[in-house]
Amino acid sequence: MNKYIILSILILGITAKSWAQAVLSKSDAVSIALENNFDIRAAINDQEVAENNASILNSGYLPTVTGTAATNYSISNSNLTFSDGSDTTINGANSYGTNGQVRLDYTVFDGFGRMYNYKILQMNYDLSELQARLVMENTLINLFTGYYEIARLTENEQTQKETLDISRERLQRAKYSFDYGQNTNLDVLNAEVDYNTDSINYLTITQQLRNQKRTLNLMMGRDVRIEFEVDTTLTFDDILYSTIEEHAKVYNATVLQEKNRLTSSQYSIQVAKSSIIPKIGINGSYGHNYNHNAPGNFLSELNSTTGTVGASLSWNIFDGGKSNIQRQNSRLAYENQKISLERAELTLETQLQNAWTLYQTALFVMQAESKNLDTNQLNFNRSKEQYELGQITSIEFRQAQFNLLTASLNFNQAKYSAKNAELALLQLSGSLLNASF
Repeated sequence: MNKYIILSILILGITAKSWAQAVLSKSDAVSIALENNFDIRAAINDQEVAENNASILNSGYLPTVTGTAATNYSISNSNLTFSDGSDTTINGANSYGTNGQVRLDYTVFDGFGRMYNYKILQMNYDLSELQARLVMENTLINLFTGYYEIARLTENEQTQKETLDISRERLQRAKYSFDYGQNTNLDVLNAEVDYNTDSINYLTITQQLRNQKRTLNLMMGRDVRIEFEVDTTLTFDDILYSTIEEHAKVYNATVLQEKNRLTSSQYSIQVAKSSIIPKIGINGSYGHNYNHNAPGNFLSELNSTTGTVGASLSWNIFDGGKSNIQRQNSRLAYENQKISLERAELTLETQLQNAWTLYQTALFVMQAESKNLDTNQLNFNRSKEQYELGQITSIEFRQAQFNLLTASLNFNQAKYSAKNAELALLQLSGSLLNASF
């Protein structure tokens, strides 16, 4: 079978397969990823752990109640001698007993350490929410980087398919012209080389597209064999740097985490101070005791109940200086956290300015590439007319075709790069989860 026929069958088979695939919308991709992505699922579990830790049940505010119970049984052989000189022997004497107690302990005051520990647990829960949000934002960035890469490759595939169709027509035209003696075999060979090159490029893009779809399926946590198409339409928001900067200072997840840790460090100082403050506790218990004694004991049975109430006061007057070291270290940790916050805020400002410059440059490049594409489209249309009229050579026509292909690929790259730059800017501002894709 002719190799050109084999290539045509392969290419047509790939195209026909793509027509039957369902379109995966951007919103559906987000929904699937938020539900199934492995990193998001793990982050949600971590958040639930932090929520459990921040519960009142883990705060130390509630009293502790303990219950104990025991029973015993014994058999003894005894030789007894009384004060009047008489004696007796008792063999196989049974004795048994049971006892039980319920005790309640409650710390009334612990120097405010319990209160600030509970606040730290609540701050840790807030921190887990921010960490989960950051995981979601990073997942969405990776998701749309992959989604838009598929969109770019989809458009590139279509562009390359159109180029391949033109090269096929050119090859057929060259063959007909050669058969009728209107050109040389060199024109046919040149057309064959260009057709083969375009075929290889088309198949390469198709393979890249398939691989990228599998990667996106993996990111969404679903079967990698699922076939789909993507929405290639793009919209850009009207973004002002002042608005982005204002939102970033309030909503950026990384800075919010550093602020959260700074507050926790303040609470840790108070926890360390509580170690030198007196602590007050109360306790109460109720118990029952029953014993059946073996013959020969002064008492044959004992049956009693006991209730007690008590209070305690403890004061760490001197513990060898350990509490003092803890207080000093907690203040130093607070100072270090202030430094981390300052660094995070300055880093955010730098990242914002860099991202804004990149975004503006990407928009300019996209507009320039769009104009370049229009120019090359006009030049190709004119060259095609001249080629069909025999006014230019096939090599000149191929150059116009190649220029149009390059301009189209460059424009596709530029517009999706601009969209990715926009998403990176929105992430820094803390607005990504509310953005329109």
